[in-house]
Amino acid sequence: MSTQKWHGHDIAAKVARAAAVVGCTALVLTVTGPGAQASDRDVARQSLPAGDGWGSYGTGTTGGAAADAAHVYTVSTWAEFKAALAAGGDAPKIIKVKGTIDAVSEGCDAFAAAGYDFDAYLAKYAPETWGLDTDLSAEPDDSPEGLRRTSAANQDKAIKANVPSNTTIIGIGRNAGIKGASLQIKAVDNVIIRNLAFESPIDCFPQWDPTDGAKGNWNSEYDTAVVYGSTHVWMDHNTFTDGSHPDSAAPTYFGMLYQQHDGELDIVRGSNYVTASWNVFTEHDKTILIGNSDSESTAVGDRGKLKVTFHHNQFSDLVERAPRVRFGQVDSYNNHFVANEDYAYSFGIGKESQLVAEHNAFTLPEGVSAAKVLKRWNVSPVTAADNYVNGRLTDLIAVHNAEIPAETLQSGAGWTPTLRTKIDPVKKVPGIVGRGAGAGRVC
Repeated sequence: MSTQKWHGHDIAAKVARAAAVVGCTALVLTVTGPGAQASDRDVARQSLPAGDGWGSYGTGTTGGAAADAAHVYTVSTWAEFKAALAAGGDAPKIIKVKGTIDAVSEGCDAFAAAGYDFDAYLAKYAPETWGLDTDLSAEPDDSPEGLRRTSAANQDKAIKANVPSNTTIIGIGRNAGIKGASLQIKAVDNVIIRNLAFESPIDCFPQWDPTDGAKGNWNSEYDTAVVYGSTHVWMDHNTFTDGSHPDSAAPTYFGMLYQQHDGELDIVRGSNYVTASWNVFTEHDKTILIGNSDSESTAVGDRGKLKVTFHHNQFSDLVERAPRVRFGQVDSYNNHFVANEDYAYSFGIGKESQLVAEHNAFTLPEGVSAAKVLKRWNVSPVTAADNYVNGRLTDLIAVHNAEIPAETLQSGAGWTPTLRTKIDPVKKVPGIVGRGAGAGRVC
């Protein structure tokens, strides 16, 4: 049985041991909640249960549950995976992932354009020679920036995978995963992704922007998964991590971190009715973005949409965006947040957001205040009740306003979530989520 070593930890073996202790059958029944099917039912055909978050609204989320035998695929390579996605159009399909699939098995050099040289790139665009006043957009195709653009386009084509409507993608067993890929759930409906360990893609060719901030900045592409203009999506029992390429190991160039990661899960451009349950999000910076812009042109498509539920997820060793919210009615309950010394915030309160954050547990290290849990980007109301920090009931809004008065938060999101399964007592959430969340638990 192959395993994937991530950041010094054998993640696949760890979750397998945990699954063995808890028991796969029990976990399947825990996942499905009310109306759970018999334990011998093919988990690949399970649908999101009724009432389980925004993803269950209206027609619900069934993915490929209705697939016939001709549209059930088992894949173990990146080429097989992409071929299965492309086969059969929008007919219901199930794709079973066996083992770890690597979208960049040949390495970054395989995408590099002829003549591309990173040292030449650094030499030409160093601030002491290029300055910080002019961006690189006008650079010709044969320049270091032009060759970087071509290289980036090669990677873009290779690692992105478009997920069609009416699809279930599920890891088989306890060590299934996808490494270095970007799943594009774009302009589709009815998608389920479960039981997969994702190692975030690295941008092999980040762009230097001298005009980004006072000192310039490196900008990267590729979310692990992006839900873009899509509806009825269920992300369940997955693990998202930076794996073998953590930001802590990244070098600096021009005095700035050579950032090669974007988001782990972004939900943008009018997407709607999404449930994210029992996932682990770990070892990342900008983790989850709901709504990608404050601009009025984007707001027109986002208002009244971006309805998302997060429950029984573990967010550990993250910096920020768990999630950052614009516009949407977002319900976050029974999640466990575990911070380290790099912690910036968990919930970002953005433009016209209506976040309800209730019944969550937070484990913060000594010296990190509960005032940091909420971050105000724009003036929007938020509901934050029955949350516990280090085992103690804490009014997150009150502590924030007391310690950060310049960013006063308003209480009361203006709506009451009704699409919830059982709400667990918050003091039990760390143990329940720790035993049940992440890949390798649905088998």
